[in-house]
Amino acid sequence: MEVNVEYKKDEGDLLTYPTLYRRLVGSLIYLTTTRPDISYAVHLVSQFMSSPRHLHIAVVRHIIHYLRGSPTRGLFFSISSSLQLVAYSDADWAGCSDTRRSTTGWCMFLGDALISWRCKKQDHVSKSSTEAEYRAMSTACSEIVWLCGLFAELEFS
Repeated sequence: MEVNVEYKKDEGDLLTYPTLYRRLVGSLIYLTTTRPDISYAVHLVSQFMSSPRHLHIAVVRHIIHYLRGSPTRGLFFSISSSLQLVAYSDADWAGCSDTRRSTTGWCMFLGDALISWRCKKQDHVSKSSTEAEYRAMSTACSEIVWLCGLFAELEFS
């Protein structure tokens, strides 16, 4: 994604046939399962599914161009990495210029392997950057608790 560019829902002309846009974005959402490097960009373009504009399809084309230029990127699970669970979370504060809601992002590693991640707009408007970060940390902690329960169920210490 281009740095410091804001994409608005009502900027530019509407697409005549939005079905292609919706199909492309749906495919990109599916692709984020193995390509977490595009998660944030796909999250941004998925916000405009109801009324996509020409600017939004240009961003989708940019993502596809990036994917074509980096076919060997993706998830790699090393056999020799440690089995320690490590988590990271972050949030921007009022990053969406239309709704002023923040975006939460977190990722969980088991050793060197990325096993879980998420990038999503927060449900509520945060009154401070601390509150936005706290909400991001809270959702990341919920995922940690769920993963620990899953590991216990699988008898994986």
